[in-house]
Amino acid sequence: MAKRHGRRRKRSKSSTREQLLLLGLVGAAIAVALMAKFAMANPAQAVGIAVLLIAVFCGAIFLRYRVIQAHRRQFLAANTELAKVDLMTGSQFEHLVAERMIAEGFRRVRERGRAGDGGVDITAVAPGGTPYAVQCKRYSRTVGAPEVRNFLGALANTFAGHTGVLVTSGRLTRQARTEALTARQPLLLIERDLLADWLTGRTTLTPQRVPPPMAVEGDELAG
Repeated sequence: MAKRHGRRRKRSKSSTREQLLLLGLVGAAIAVALMAKFAMANPAQAVGIAVLLIAVFCGAIFLRYRVIQAHRRQFLAANTELAKVDLMTGSQFEHLVAERMIAEGFRRVRERGRAGDGGVDITAVAPGGTPYAVQCKRYSRTVGAPEVRNFLGALANTFAGHTGVLVTSGRLTRQARTEALTARQPLLLIERDLLADWLTGRTTLTPQRVPPPMAVEGDELAG
C-alpha cells in the first residue's frame, strides 16, 4: 500500500508540474499577443517602453558587475595576509588564486581542482590571449621534485601550449626549483616569499610590456 501511495504522489506531483508549465506557456503566449497588439496600435509608445526596458536591463547588468567587482576587491583585501592563507583549505586557496587572476585581467578563469583534474587546478587566458595552467599547493611543508615533475607531465600532455604556473603557500626544495626553472618550458613560480606581493597586486603573472626606446633627435639610421 505504501508503494502505491508513493507512486500516486509522484504522479500527482508530475501532473501538477505539467499543468503549471502549460499554464505558464499559455500565459506567456497571451502576454506576447497583447504586447504585439499594443505595439501595432501604439508604435511610438511601444518603442519608448522598449528603450526604457533595455536601459533598465543594461543598468541592472552594470550594477551587478559593480557589485561583483566590489565583493572581489573585499575578498582579496581580506585574504592577503599569509597567516590567513595558512588557515585555508586547498579548495579555498585555489579560489583565492582564481579571484586574483580575474582581478589581474585573466579571462575564462576556471577552477578545476577536483578528482580527475589532470594535474591542473585552474585554467585561464591571459589578457594577451596566452592560455595558462595553474597548480595550487596550499602547503605548510615544502613542495618536492615529484610534484613538479607531475605538473610538467600534465603540461607536456593534456595542457600542451599552456604557460605553467605553480602557486604555493610553502617553498620549493632546491631540486624542485631547479627542475621547474630548467624545464623545456620553465614554470612561473609564486612561492611564499612572493605570494603576498602577488595577492596585493605588487607583482603580476603576465609579462610587462617594455615600451620601445624613443628616438632621439640627431640619431642616424644604420644603413
